[in-house]
Amino acid sequence: MRKNILGINCKVPTTKKKRVNYINFDNAASTPPLFSVIKETESFMQWYAGVHRGSGFKSLVASKTYDQCYQTIGRFVNVDLENNTVIMVKNTTEAINKLAYRLQLSKGDIVISSVMEHHSNDLPWRQKAKVEYIGLNQEGLLCQTELENKLRRYYPRVKLVAICGASNVTGQLNDIHQIAALAHKYGTPILVDAAQLIPHHPIDMKDDRNPMHIDFLAFSGHKIYAPFGSGCLIGPKKLFLQGDPEYAGGGMVKLVFKDKVWWADLPEREEAGSPNVAGTFALAKTLGYLEGIGMHNISAYERSLTDYTIDKLKQIPNITIYGTGPRVGVISFNLAGIPHALVGAILCYETGIGTRTGCFCAQNYVRKLLNHDENSNYISLIENRQQYKIPGMVRISFGAYNTRSEVDKIINYLYRISENKKHYLNSYYYSPADNQFFPPQHSWINKWVDKTIQNNFA
Repeated sequence: MRKNILGINCKVPTTKKKRVNYINFDNAASTPPLFSVIKETESFMQWYAGVHRGSGFKSLVASKTYDQCYQTIGRFVNVDLENNTVIMVKNTTEAINKLAYRLQLSKGDIVISSVMEHHSNDLPWRQKAKVEYIGLNQEGLLCQTELENKLRRYYPRVKLVAICGASNVTGQLNDIHQIAALAHKYGTPILVDAAQLIPHHPIDMKDDRNPMHIDFLAFSGHKIYAPFGSGCLIGPKKLFLQGDPEYAGGGMVKLVFKDKVWWADLPEREEAGSPNVAGTFALAKTLGYLEGIGMHNISAYERSLTDYTIDKLKQIPNITIYGTGPRVGVISFNLAGIPHALVGAILCYETGIGTRTGCFCAQNYVRKLLNHDENSNYISLIENRQQYKIPGMVRISFGAYNTRSEVDKIINYLYRISENKKHYLNSYYYSPADNQFFPPQHSWINKWVDKTIQNNFA
């Protein structure tokens, strides 16, 4: 798979005046595209046309190809498309907001979520209903006893259990099917935010009659090697056929009178306007490619790489690793005595390694892991452009193309940082205007960025 990653051989500069191959350990944010899918998409774009409306041959070809994409996407997560629908959206955030609208919640209704959720699976529910959060047990896993207690206590007001399949902070895997069975025991559907699960682990939504089936699934293409602005919301047709769609416009109606509208069938009625045909095509082709490799094989490889990395990280002095297993290839940590943002900057400018630092759009979970309370003084730090003082973490996250030799490089440099903290604290400069740390004599950085843009795509 590594040879099929677009940009795998991109070289970046370092403070040592040496160009090195870029190492991407920020796959939890976005994954690179596949070269083969780019080529297939280029071929398809020769036949690109408006779908479901044109009478030309290109429209016939584009429409049939587009419709077949839904079958590929549904097959990838083993969903019954007779009773369920795949709705194309921009990303996971839009998918969850669409579901929050469609459920027609009221302030008296309850959504049960967890302390480990990304903001995208938290904030939309706060706007529509009362949210109850389940915590972690002594092993650091979601406490299913607390979940059942809340389901029982608030029955029948609980309208949804909304849980991530895997944490974007710690990579921790949740037992989504066991949680689903528990929710269904109390007549409650479940949404799985699969943004961090789908690129790393097989997903089986299961037959609707199975107590462990997943009612709703949301994910983004850019998390799974298809960064072209496409995402999915999958769920039962009967829900999306109730009432009016969230958005109204072209392509989603059968007939319009002055005082009445007949909405189109699914999924068109939930996809207002011209769809992202190219993004949907690229996502389907990417899923087909991964299906050929086998998600079980990808999961096994990444699990081995993750275990190898954690074993190496544990040997570094003064390191704290957050979360517990089982987990996907997402690992967050801190080095004592040095800001997380500074660690990320050093890795970037001195080794050409890309990571992520901060709270990863999961501030409540990060604070819990750090044992920090909410602090309104953080607002003044943000307004004064001193975000680096807000507690956070360094995150490395894998794709199926990352290697042990890449891991060894970051491990070796983390040793160096840990042993030379004073040097780095004194030599790196924090720029409030850029909200990041820079090495000494850093003017070359922006010059290189501008030149790269000019030479490649300006």
